Amino acid sequence: MLRLGPLAAAGRWLPAGPRLGLLCLAAGPVSFSPSWPPRPVGDCGLLHREVRPAAGSATGGRGLALKTPKGTRDHSPAHTALRDRLLAAVVACFKRHGAAAIDTPVLELRETLMGKYGEDAKLIYKLQDQGGELLALRYDLTVPFARYLAMNKITNMKRYHIAKVYRRDNPATTRGRYREFYQCDFDIAGQFDPMIPDAECLKIVHEILSDLQLGDFLIKVNDRRILNGVFAVCGIPESKFLTTCSTVDKLDRMPWEEVRSEMVGEKGLSPEAADRIGEYVQLHGGLDLIERLLQDPKLSQNKLAKEGLGDMKLLFEYLTLFGITGQISFDLSLARGLDYYTGVIFEAVLLQQENDHVEEPVSVGSVAGGGRYDGLVGMFDPKGRKVPCVGVSIGIERIFSILEQRVQASGEKVRTTETQVLVATPQKHLLAARLKLICELWDAGIKAEMLYKKDPKLLKQLQYCEDTGIPLAVIVGEQELTDGVIKLRNVATREEVDIPREKLVDEIRRRLEP
Repeated sequence: MLRLGPLAAAGRWLPAGPRLGLLCLAAGPVSFSPSWPPRPVGDCGLLHREVRPAAGSATGGRGLALKTPKGTRDHSPAHTALRDRLLAAVVACFKRHGAAAIDTPVLELRETLMGKYGEDAKLIYKLQDQGGELLALRYDLTVPFARYLAMNKITNMKRYHIAKVYRRDNPATTRGRYREFYQCDFDIAGQFDPMIPDAECLKIVHEILSDLQLGDFLIKVNDRRILNGVFAVCGIPESKFLTTCSTVDKLDRMPWEEVRSEMVGEKGLSPEAADRIGEYVQLHGGLDLIERLLQDPKLSQNKLAKEGLGDMKLLFEYLTLFGITGQISFDLSLARGLDYYTGVIFEAVLLQQENDHVEEPVSVGSVAGGGRYDGLVGMFDPKGRKVPCVGVSIGIERIFSILEQRVQASGEKVRTTETQVLVATPQKHLLAARLKLICELWDAGIKAEMLYKKDPKLLKQLQYCEDTGIPLAVIVGEQELTDGVIKLRNVATREEVDIPREKLVDEIRRRLEP
């Protein structure tokens, strides 16, 4: 369980390992730069562009503007350590629910990706011809997963996948929106009884957001069949369902008046049809709303809507058993613009940013989303055989942006290594003793370091421990070699005790136990 809030007082360490509950005292800071995160400069709409040599430079190595492409970033050791622990917490939840990990190439055939993302297809990074194959960088992890299932003729699988994806989007770094970013996906593929896998996906979202302690959140749920039923009873031709759906999907960031204007002005709907849609898509609630819509004289006569509402009622019954309906809202404005969704869809949003150190809330948008896509695998199968799937994607970059700002604002110091022991010597000409002792610790599986100097000063060695948060130091000097003991030092309390050399490893392990 990842516990990052409220953070400990300034001057204490956030450890590098997966256990975040133990904080050890240290002196020097390893903190985030005040100017972090860096602002991308310039424009690099293409994934790769040629950097021209500076004028008058034979090698082109001088005078270059060193920067990352727009919408990308480097990660310092402190950022990487924090991100790795965040990913570890997400993976722990996925494994708790029985998922196996897979990986797929970052490159896909262009034809694999096209026609799956609706209006967002323009954001796909297309590469130049590479030896006869038209390639693109993966846009998400869902379509590659469907291709993987079809290619390997897999009909039943529970998997998770954590990897980078690429989108030619307009980046907003303060909101955690990048062109290169991680996705963390959990999916269940196979023919199962209705809504049981869907309910588990929502439970996973609830577990992760609760464990991360990001503040209050709400998980919105809807069903594409209900939306399509709404469009049908409002007089929208089926050929316009997907484009209308992509417009409804903007209700989370645009007022209804602007959405209505787009429906009429750009999508060609009549004002009357748009008004009828507005009567439905502005509704939200729980089981009571589902029951009300099941009695709606128009929707109750539409087969798709009736199926969707029946499954939604069943879903809420399962979520009630899980005890999480307090954070679930049936919201007819939720559309999710991707074309491949066929049933239940959901999206998690933070309601507020609970952070005493930041005066203004951090706006990061949705932090998780997903849904059912029963037809996607069949699009890749030569015989069109379908494999029903449902899954969720955790918005790890957006969550990370919140945690980063928390740590930066609190002055928290993050350990970037997991070193447990520093091997030190107090006198000169003891390099051989240090090398022999550190080798013993490494062979025993203890994470140990030493300074790369023949005769370092003891004060400098101990200061290194405090600067980097190493909890223990073992000191071997001439007297210790004579007596057959090792001096073991608690860096935080500065307490020292002599330990027989043959018992050193056991004593270190005992002290490192949680």
